[in-house]
Amino acid sequence: MATTISGTSGVTFPAGGVGNPAGAVVGTTDTQTLTNKTLGSGLVAGASYLTSGTAVTLTTQTNVDFTSIPSWVKRITVMLNAISISSTTPSLIYQLGYGATPTFENTGYTGNAGGTNSTPSALFATNITTAFCYSNGLTAVADTISGTIVLTNVSGNTWTTFGVTSKNGNNSIIMSAGSKTITGGVLTAIRLTTSSGTDTFDAGSVNILYE
Repeated sequence: MATTISGTSGVTFPAGGVGNPAGAVVGTTDTQTLTNKTLGSGLVAGASYLTSGTAVTLTTQTNVDFTSIPSWVKRITVMLNAISISSTTPSLIYQLGYGATPTFENTGYTGNAGGTNSTPSALFATNITTAFCYSNGLTAVADTISGTIVLTNVSGNTWTTFGVTSKNGNNSIIMSAGSKTITGGVLTAIRLTTSSGTDTFDAGSVNILYE
């Protein structure tokens, strides 16, 4: 079936239906016929649609950077799949960056990460001002982290974050939240790293979606 839609305001209907003879026109002419077209291609910048980054398999990386995030992006989802680090001490954090060759800011973050394990009274909380924290140190090197973190633009260069992750192997659920205003410019990148800056990711995978 072909439905013809005017370039300005008219619609030409196909044959069939009550009061709908072949070629009946409502509005102006100057029509274009849409036949088996794929809608959604060629969306303009700023349209609401999801774009996936490229998943990164973790082996021996100190940092994992997702760069070239478009300036119109308003929400970013970070997906963590059974990631592990080489030590049990540092917290797992991420930082926001700006610029074509990103500069990652390490001041001005507010927020906390905290949770509980299988013993409800065993609560913990972590506050870091140099980055967003989404997990404190692993209990054992074999432990892994899975879950989702969401960044949302408030206005300008101010972003808020929330996340829920699972510390697999330690029966823990971790919740995190915070905010950050980027002082250097528009957000273009996200870096996942550790509070030590030297420990490496050694298992799992990570990716982002943005819209």
